[in-house]
Amino acid sequence: MASGTSRRTAHRTARRTARRTARRVAVAGAVVLCVLAGAAVGVGVLDGRRDAAAADVQASASASVAARALADDAAAREVAAARASASLAATTRQEARSALLAAVEDGGATLDATDGEVADDAVRDALAQVLQRAKHALESTPQDAEAGEGGSAGGGGPAGEGGSVAALRALAAEVVAARAAVAASHEEWVAEREARAREAARTPAPPPAGRDPGGSDDDRCRTTYDGPPFYTSPPTKGGDGSNGRLPGSMLAATSWGVDPKGTRYYLRTEATAALERLNVAFRAEFGHDLDLDLTYRDYATQVAMREALGSIAARPGTSKHGTGYALDVPELPCEYGYGTPQHTWLVGTGPSFGWVQPSWARQGGSNPEYWHFEYVG
Repeated sequence: MASGTSRRTAHRTARRTARRTARRVAVAGAVVLCVLAGAAVGVGVLDGRRDAAAADVQASASASVAARALADDAAAREVAAARASASLAATTRQEARSALLAAVEDGGATLDATDGEVADDAVRDALAQVLQRAKHALESTPQDAEAGEGGSAGGGGPAGEGGSVAALRALAAEVVAARAAVAASHEEWVAEREARAREAARTPAPPPAGRDPGGSDDDRCRTTYDGPPFYTSPPTKGGDGSNGRLPGSMLAATSWGVDPKGTRYYLRTEATAALERLNVAFRAEFGHDLDLDLTYRDYATQVAMREALGSIAARPGTSKHGTGYALDVPELPCEYGYGTPQHTWLVGTGPSFGWVQPSWARQGGSNPEYWHFEYVG
């Protein structure tokens, strides 16, 4: 009886021990599961932090690259703007220089063409002075000068009047104004000359010395020319210097005489200078100036004479008169014909002053023209 009781007690004790052990195992398993779950969560959190840090690094690098790109773009724009500004300054400077150069060329041509033909010489002196200043400025501002400090509009520059666009433009305006003043004075001089010519035409002139007043009805003393009237030519406007196209810069008028239309007698500058000296000697010998009929002959007049006179006149473009180196005295045989004192004196004395009668024009020549003389220097 006692043994049975002990066995039942032992069985109950064993069951209780087994249940406690099972509970402990379950609790231990739950703890392990919690530990494992916590570890997994920790690993996930760590990976998330690592991913976020990597994203931050990548974003920072992208921002740095973008900032550098923006800085490079801004620098490039600044360089392009500087180059465009320098190019514009150089272009502006060159345009101002070209305008001054053109004004100087026009002013120089006007100065040459109006020598002794202005109502007031002071305006020519003023033009000459401003041209000298302008030429100095051009020399100080070479054509290939780089625009730098003083090279832009309003800059001071080291070259005085040539050191800025503003100075170049101001000089050009001065030259233009001075040239206009000379042109106006020349027009005034021309008007006065034409008025004198009209007055002279209304006043009968005494016959030149050597002409017999009573011989006007003598056929031998009448002019030998019976063609249409032709007159000497003024300088050719815009002439290129070829035969019959001589500009005023290549010609000079004699100090005496005008033709019936009031035109002065023009020849090449050096030929006129020599003729002035010859005339002084002629006047001392005969008591009056050398009479002139025709001097420079432009191309249009050469064409008209060829059409009117045929082969007697030179082919247009070949006339010695078209070169500015020939003159005709009046075709008055009793004054300048072969054997007259005036003709003999001109043939004998003229060469000392560079003026000769060519062999073809002499008496017995291939085309006798007692009135024709040429300058040979």
